[in-house]
Amino acid sequence: MKKENMIRLGLIVLVVLVLAILNFTLGNYQLRILNLAGIYVVLGLSLNLINGFAGLFSLGHAGFMAIGAYTSALLTMSVAQKQSNFFVKPIVPWLANIEMPFLPAMLIGGLVAAVLGTLIAAPILRLRDDYLAIATLGFSEIIRVIFTNTMSLTNGALGLKGLTRYTNVPYSWGIAILTIVFMFSLRRSSYGKAFMAIREDDVAAESMGIDLFKHKLLAFTIGSFFAGIGGALLAHLMGTIDPLMFRFLMTFNVLLIVVLGGIGSITGTVISAVVVTVAMEALRFLDGTIDLGFMVIQSVPGMRMVLFSILLMLVVLFYQNGLMGRDEITLDSMGKFYKNKIKKGAKS
Repeated sequence: MKKENMIRLGLIVLVVLVLAILNFTLGNYQLRILNLAGIYVVLGLSLNLINGFAGLFSLGHAGFMAIGAYTSALLTMSVAQKQSNFFVKPIVPWLANIEMPFLPAMLIGGLVAAVLGTLIAAPILRLRDDYLAIATLGFSEIIRVIFTNTMSLTNGALGLKGLTRYTNVPYSWGIAILTIVFMFSLRRSSYGKAFMAIREDDVAAESMGIDLFKHKLLAFTIGSFFAGIGGALLAHLMGTIDPLMFRFLMTFNVLLIVVLGGIGSITGTVISAVVVTVAMEALRFLDGTIDLGFMVIQSVPGMRMVLFSILLMLVVLFYQNGLMGRDEITLDSMGKFYKNKIKKGAKS
């Protein structure tokens, strides 16, 4: 057991070294993509906890991201920044003079998202399947509409601009690594086993003494917390936020990562988050005018998202388990893989 822990620690150290090298060698644009990949790892794992581990169908992730983003932004903005942003209507007095470092503000953003996630989940977790998805999507839209119309709290549709860009590789990927470690630990715990038992058959799980409501609520709360953390990281990477950022399209991006990676797979979500983030930037040319030499295709804004939508449909129709299904890349699976390769090599 100690040997396995040492190997895991060695892998983490290796990943940290690679990230440190990338942090000092990549340009600003590449670093931005790297940071986005780390943020989407956090967001993908948070949604996978709800949809993949506990088997709940939630579409309200963008709302909890918005809560974390706005909470962190309002707590880190200086008095001068608040005055320049809230020029139509003054900010509420109890927030006007608050200014704190990014880390505690981000954690508070995650906690606020978790609390509101708990309050929202408590009445709707009695619903199942499509009804639960519609309810969570509705609450996400309600949150966005509230943020659009509370000028003295969120600056309404104008949003918040000039945010300090605190998010960097140590923050985004440091939190991503902590999230990965937490998810693996949670999966091996009694709570994680209870989540998966509920996912497989909630009637059988309840007959074994598992409190369905308690565990579903716990999964939703933890997922909301990490969604809030991801929202805070995204806000301080972009430098500006507004309610339109947190439409259903944001939830769709995270859901795409979870489905492509494999609903219930941690390593699948991590791989998918990196691949999808890089692909979204690499395929950005599809939104512009494409000159093929013999013909010119006029720009169609949003074409790359159409491509990803088609990809999601194909995965759902023909490859429902995604990249990894519910499997994980573990030390045992890697050992078995190499042993099989050695045996095949010896036979040949």
